[in-house]
Order: sequence, then C-alpha cells, then structure tokens
Amino acid sequence: MSELENGHGIRLVADLAAGLEAGAPPERDLFTIRDLTKEFAVSARTLRFYEEKGLVDPGRRGEQRLYSRRDRARLAYVLAGKAVGFSLEEVREMLDLYNVGDGQATQLKVALKKFAERIERLKRQKAEIDHVIAELTRASAGMKAKLAARGLTVD
Repeated sequence: MSELENGHGIRLVADLAAGLEAGAPPERDLFTIRDLTKEFAVSARTLRFYEEKGLVDPGRRGEQRLYSRRDRARLAYVLAGKAVGFSLEEVREMLDLYNVGDGQATQLKVALKKFAERIERLKRQKAEIDHVIAELTRASAGMKAKLAARGLTVD
C-alpha cells in the first residue's frame, strides 16, 4: 500500500501545499531521531541520508541527533515532495528558497510552477498508460476470439 493509499501521504501532500508552515505542536522545540521516525514512519537510516544530503541539519548532544522544528518541517516537506513524485533535488530547490526574505513569495511561485509541470507530466504519462491499456485490451480480445474460434477457453 502506498503512502497516498494509506492516508499518510494525504497529510504529507497537504504539508507540501502549506510549505514550511507545517509545524510541530507549540510545546515542542526539539525532536529525537526516534520521535521523527515514529511520526513520519521513516527509518533512522532515511533521516541520516537526508542529513547527508543537507535536507535536514540536526544539532548534536554528544552522539544524539536533535532535530529542530525547522528540521521537522523540512522533513515533512521532503516526504510530501517525494509522495507526489518530486526528486530530492527538486525538493531541495524549493526548500532553499524558503529564506530568500520575500515572505515566501519566490518559494511559493517556484513550487507552484513545479507543481504545474509535475501535473502536466503525470497527465502525459496517464494518457500513455491509457493508450497502452486500450491496446492490450484490444489485443487480448482478439486472442480470446481466436481461442474461442478453435473451441478453446482461457484458463
């Protein structure tokens, strides 16, 4: 079952539309790796990978990683972007525009443009898939007809 099918991805997509406004409960400022793996159903390895890629930047207390509200919001954004098919590089481009200093106008405009491009790409893919399904359905019907003409049935 995909994230979108199980409902978790729907929340993530809403987070993507909200941008980095998707914050944590006000009483929390720091999160452990365990907190975030539990909340977002990702592995610790995934979080470390995103850290290596510069998508999150947790602080440290000894060996323990401590994620800020900003890291949590960035993680939500990354997962939301992935849920709708954006590459990590595309997500990074959108995230990097957050602190431009124009009240997120640039980030929102770039994200909106990327959303429109992704929608168009998916529409083209859907049309191609619909065409292939129609061709396979037509070919299958022809094969069934030939089998029936020979008195054979499809198992």
